Amino acid sequence: MSLPLRSPGGGRLSPRAADALVAGGVLAVVAVWTLVSARWSSEPAVRTVLGWALILVGCGALAFRRRQPVGVAVVTLLACVVYYPLSAQDGPLMIAFALALYTTAAEGRFAAAVALAAVTLLAVGVGEIRQRPGHRQIDETSLAMLAGWLISLVAVGRAHRTRIAYLHEVEQRALAAEREQEARARQSATEERLRIAREVHDVLGHSISLINVQSGAALHRLGKGPAPEAGLVTATEALEAVKATSKDALRELRATLGVLRRADEPTPTTPTSGLALLGDLAGRARSAGLDVRTETTGTPVPLPPPVDLAAYRIVQESLTNVTRHAGARTVRVTLDWGGDAVRLRIEDDGGGTPEGRPLGSGVRGMTERARALGGELTAQNGDGGGFLVDARLPYSVPTVSEGDSR
Repeated sequence: MSLPLRSPGGGRLSPRAADALVAGGVLAVVAVWTLVSARWSSEPAVRTVLGWALILVGCGALAFRRRQPVGVAVVTLLACVVYYPLSAQDGPLMIAFALALYTTAAEGRFAAAVALAAVTLLAVGVGEIRQRPGHRQIDETSLAMLAGWLISLVAVGRAHRTRIAYLHEVEQRALAAEREQEARARQSATEERLRIAREVHDVLGHSISLINVQSGAALHRLGKGPAPEAGLVTATEALEAVKATSKDALRELRATLGVLRRADEPTPTTPTSGLALLGDLAGRARSAGLDVRTETTGTPVPLPPPVDLAAYRIVQESLTNVTRHAGARTVRVTLDWGGDAVRLRIEDDGGGTPEGRPLGSGVRGMTERARALGGELTAQNGDGGGFLVDARLPYSVPTVSEGDSR
């Protein structure tokens, strides 16, 4: 696992090209050293040819050092074992074995590297012991230095392997953290889009439904051909109701779209929708022909903004659904302030929902609001007919839902 090399053009070399380049460099060093040594030594031509053949084999094997690290180390070791007793030129072929031994440890073959180092030290020691007195080439000090040299090669190779493994693990952790951060960002963006979609749906759906009902009722009465004075009064009442409803819709829409404003733009100063505006909400529904009756039990308490807004939106969407689909005349809105939660009940006297008909996106949006705050919501036909929305919202806001606050 040698360090990556770069080509002259600036690109990263492939592992095979890098190994071939390293093998060529080692061959050049050994060849030059051998040629210099040949000037002060002489030997038969056959030995010279065999010596150069062993040099080519030992250095050439390094081109495969990362594909077959153990095999290359064995080949270079055998080349050295044959070369040094044979050749009188004594070139530094040991460099090839040293690099092969280091690569074996660096490629994770630690046991093989230790075994090869031990075999090398043992072979050198036995060979020196068998020499006749006065003919030894390596004394005890040199043998100890060789042992340290072999141990250092294996240790450095192992350390390099450990470092590469550590860097790889760090890289994988960084990639995993980056993927997780991207996933969280996508999830946050999706949740924010859904939240804004719910807000726009509730605001526009409620207001446009009321405007449609009010204008439709006015056209119906005018179509009956009333006296001019009565027709003018009818049109005036309808237009005033439409004006009030559209004004409230614009106010809430500005507040909703405020989350999309740039930092340098002024933010809306109108109050956020909440149960304090429940009277206005009921009044707009009454202008559309509904008899809205509100009841309160228990002692009201200040609600966190997310809970207050969710309660208002649930009542708003329920009244919108009654106006659109129920065909009801009376709606009862009940607020029950408990010890740790507020309960909302919106019940009408309409025809209810046909059996088997799936609930719309408005009901799903109300359910999501309640669950996001740790509450619950059910929507079903009432026992005495009509349709009932029953929601329970806790006073405290879960940590995971803090992003829903305005």
